[in-house]
Amino acid sequence: MDLLSKYSDQLIDAFWTTVQLTAFSAIGALILGTILAAMRVSPIPVARGVGAAYVTIFRNTPLTLIIIFCSFGLFQTMGVTLAPEQSPTFFTENNFRLAVLGLSIYTAAFVCESLRSGINTVHVGQAEAGRSLGLTFSQNLRLIVLPQAFRAVTAPLGSVLIALTKNTTIASVIGVAEASLLMKEMIENEAAIFVVGGIFALGFVVLTLPMGLLFGYLSKRFEVAR
Repeated sequence: MDLLSKYSDQLIDAFWTTVQLTAFSAIGALILGTILAAMRVSPIPVARGVGAAYVTIFRNTPLTLIIIFCSFGLFQTMGVTLAPEQSPTFFTENNFRLAVLGLSIYTAAFVCESLRSGINTVHVGQAEAGRSLGLTFSQNLRLIVLPQAFRAVTAPLGSVLIALTKNTTIASVIGVAEASLLMKEMIENEAAIFVVGGIFALGFVVLTLPMGLLFGYLSKRFEVAR
């Protein structure tokens, strides 16, 4: 209890940063992953090839390397900034946004594959019916296929979101002040490694357990009868 009272404000700030990282990265990964899934099932060979190459590369690249590249490659080497340089919190904001970029790029590959599996569950006759009505590929995908695909993969997408929440700990390698960075500092300053580890383990359980329960409920609620 002494540790909790001593670090209460820092714990709240650290886990709030973790929540923000998860939320922004999830939005970015969902948008990019949906586009990639559309490319994977596109009738255009080049689009299918690019989508397959993206998934193969980023799904098999360690997240740590991607995050480090975003910081040392994009920012320090190429000079790419994602925050206003005149801001007094420039480095904090820039590192946070670079972490969101890296997490989004990495997670999008898994979102893509989950969605593609959902698209494959939609009966081919429905897409053919849409084409017979004069719908284009994008209209067919947007109005007929994707709504059913999302319903079919609610649970897998929930698993991807839970994995993303835990993957935010990698952002500490570029100095983002999320939960794992604070845990490292507490372990260095306090002689209570098991207590500190237990506090942060409990914190992540509090974040991820409701997600699992929510997506489990939604998967049953939106389950498509076959």
